[in-house]
Amino acid sequence: MDTILDALQEGRLFELPDNDKTDALQFLARIIEAFPEVPAGTDVEGHVMKREEAANTALGKGWACPHARVPFDEDLKCVIGWSPSGIDYGAPDGKRVTLVIMYLVPENQRNHYLREVSILAKTISTYPDIEKIKDVKDLDGIRNYLLDLIDVTKTSMVPDVRARMIRLQAKPAPEAFAFRDLSNLIVEPVMLVAGPNLKPVVLAQNPTLTERLDAAGDLIAKIEEEGAYHANGWRIIRRSAMAYQAGRVVYDCLAVKMLGANSA
Repeated sequence: MDTILDALQEGRLFELPDNDKTDALQFLARIIEAFPEVPAGTDVEGHVMKREEAANTALGKGWACPHARVPFDEDLKCVIGWSPSGIDYGAPDGKRVTLVIMYLVPENQRNHYLREVSILAKTISTYPDIEKIKDVKDLDGIRNYLLDLIDVTKTSMVPDVRARMIRLQAKPAPEAFAFRDLSNLIVEPVMLVAGPNLKPVVLAQNPTLTERLDAAGDLIAKIEEEGAYHANGWRIIRRSAMAYQAGRVVYDCLAVKMLGANSA
């Protein structure tokens, strides 16, 4: 359960924008793809959807744990999505899913992941207040609900994890929870078209972002060489590239920006 604690402590708890399963999974996958530790071009969304097609990842009682297994070494991480009205997830017990915990499972963390999900599944099946999640009205309430649930497993946790949980319970939610209504989180697709003797063409819905990228002389070089570009708080991440005739290349990118609480 330490990965869920990390997610709570680092502000990786979000209210899902709607109650559609595919939209929810795509949304959380794009958040993971924006992690600095995740190499540019990692198709988290593709891994998650492929796994979901093979087997439904609902645990029952309103919980689901989709995951993406990736071929590199890193820490086990997760993001948590809350759906106030519940998602028709196709769960075996027929219940709508309220909490979606999406894991990024690197090659070196598979045993860690299996152990954590096993503990979580057992806790969900035995936790006496599992149905109280229906009474929660906001993300602060979800955070406290999760801490209370995790508390029932503390006897099986190693001492340093128990200590971290106590510290997390004792202090207010971190500043990152200013994103509770998602208005401070911007995640959108960007397409870049480049080629010899061709001024890069930026295709994006955000006019300010488009203008900024249009003026960036090193945009394509950074995207090609480093897989990412930073501009005025935006992180542009290359997901894939497709070569065409005449040396032209289309880059499929993801733009992510988190606005501060006082940002316009």
